[in-house]
Amino acid sequence: MLEQYFIKPQTLDRIRHSWLGRPIENYVIWLTERGYAARNVYRRVPILMQFAEFARGRGASTFDELPALVDGFVEHRVRTHRRRVRTKQAKPWVAGTARVCVEQMLDLLIPEFSPRRRTPPPTPFVESAPGFFDYLRDERGLKEASIQLYGHNLRRFQAYLERIDLHELDALSPMVLSAFTTDAGRELAKGPLSGLCGHVRVFLRYLHRERVLPHDLSASVECPRVYRLSNIPRSISWKEVQRLLGVVDRRTPIGKRDFAMMLLLVTYGLRAAEVAALTLDSIDWQRERLEVPERKAGHHTAFPLSPVVGEAIVDYLRNARPESPSRALFLCTRPPFKPVHFQLISQRTARHLRKAGIAVARPGSHTLRHTCVQRLVDARFPLKTIGDYIGHRRAKSTEVYSKLDLEALREVALGDGEALV
Repeated sequence: MLEQYFIKPQTLDRIRHSWLGRPIENYVIWLTERGYAARNVYRRVPILMQFAEFARGRGASTFDELPALVDGFVEHRVRTHRRRVRTKQAKPWVAGTARVCVEQMLDLLIPEFSPRRRTPPPTPFVESAPGFFDYLRDERGLKEASIQLYGHNLRRFQAYLERIDLHELDALSPMVLSAFTTDAGRELAKGPLSGLCGHVRVFLRYLHRERVLPHDLSASVECPRVYRLSNIPRSISWKEVQRLLGVVDRRTPIGKRDFAMMLLLVTYGLRAAEVAALTLDSIDWQRERLEVPERKAGHHTAFPLSPVVGEAIVDYLRNARPESPSRALFLCTRPPFKPVHFQLISQRTARHLRKAGIAVARPGSHTLRHTCVQRLVDARFPLKTIGDYIGHRRAKSTEVYSKLDLEALREVALGDGEALV
């Protein structure tokens, strides 16, 4: 397998005569079987050869001794590349590349090896209120994404309490809570600050219920005023949609994938997370149906499969989708071909919007979702029907789109009320 990448006999001999020669060659085979580009082999084999020399220089003689040397080698790699690493952004890249390839090789070499994973953020108030997140999960039935947001906001609250040397929750007071919201308001906009205050209120009510606090202090947390329907949906015109789709280079695999994803967004008004959750089983080709599982409102939706959308998906599946055992519909274009994340869908959509020269506030996947609603509003569909189509649980969630009904608003402006102006 090494002969496929390295031509010089001296290079092949140097790799194979290394005491980690066999593991390195097995790793190259592993990379090739998973479709990694040749440049990955050319970049990673020298790193592994350096790791072999580094480990031997530290007295390693068996494979079981290698895991303990990974951290030291990563630091050594960054230190020896100091001249080439001139920016703060490049240092993590050098360290990450070294760590990934070494840990992947060791994972193949040592069955008991466990690569170092990113340490999850600590659970806030785990000692003073250990049952709070179980309460959110079991009693309130929140999804993991919502629970993670609670953890993020409560870590901010916990950090503030530590900063002011308040370590006992029963010492909380309205003055402390007011100072916390004031401090957070210096960094957060109204929307995120309102969510932070809401989560702290739920936490305080839980503490009172569990008798950690003698009084319910939730009313002491004053949320900023965020008026319903105050924002305007960020849709674009249909001509701009056509311009957006026209800038996608469908000759490339990534262009075929992005084209199909954006058609799903603008045709069905799907969220990015819903597109990312689609699988090969979500499409019923015989009945020409598209099934969207586990929507935000907790239900499933089945749509007629649009011929245009179906053709784009077929083009992607036949000519662009990497070979993978994963049942996810859309995959990353680089090995190891993981399912796309919803953030990637939004980022790719924003990139194409900028490429098309379309100016819109907060460009992303929701731009196309709002555009889909704009089309339905223009077609005079009732808001209840639109809400059901795009997956809203409550009719109130769809009311904001009434601002898009320009013809109806024009009739109000030109009606009898105009005489009062």
